Amino acid sequence: MDGNWWEKVEKFKLPIALSFVGVVLIMGGMLVSSAGQNKDYPKESLVKTEKTISVDVSGAIKNAGVYILKEGDRIEDAILAGGGFSETANQEYISKYLNLAQKLSDGSKVYIPFEGDSVPVGAGQGGGEVAGVVTQSKVNINTASLAELEALPGIGPVTASKIISDRPYQQTEELLGKKIVSKSVFEKIKDSIIVY
Repeated sequence: MDGNWWEKVEKFKLPIALSFVGVVLIMGGMLVSSAGQNKDYPKESLVKTEKTISVDVSGAIKNAGVYILKEGDRIEDAILAGGGFSETANQEYISKYLNLAQKLSDGSKVYIPFEGDSVPVGAGQGGGEVAGVVTQSKVNINTASLAELEALPGIGPVTASKIISDRPYQQTEELLGKKIVSKSVFEKIKDSIIVY
């Protein structure tokens, strides 16, 4: 019986050896893969870096200044960064014209008028407000919406669309150079538009 067993081992030694090597490799692979599961990756590689924007907050604010905010922040965030409204803020303007939920873009200016300040002509209707942020009584042709451009004298939907499609502009006079508006229309709007 002993000799018979040894003959069988001799006959199948190659398959037995290969099976043994396979078992060793499988167990080794399992050990290596389980060790890799406990590996700590640096958290910086998993976290996306947030983009920032600079926003100028002034007027009836407790701490006026330029603040670094996260991209996608809103007017409310800029006001909170400035310490909130001062006691002398024009509450009527805030409730009627200021959209606290409006998203900000890099280089925006948020100005909160004081009590007794007159609200800019056209505020909330495109004349004194660009993207919900009071900047001045001029419309920035690089960022104005279709409705804001159409509010300008002599500018209809077609011309407003042309202005938007040819952005950006370095100077307002490019509207003439690119033949987007006629000289007579440009004369009507030149004091109402700006580029920055």
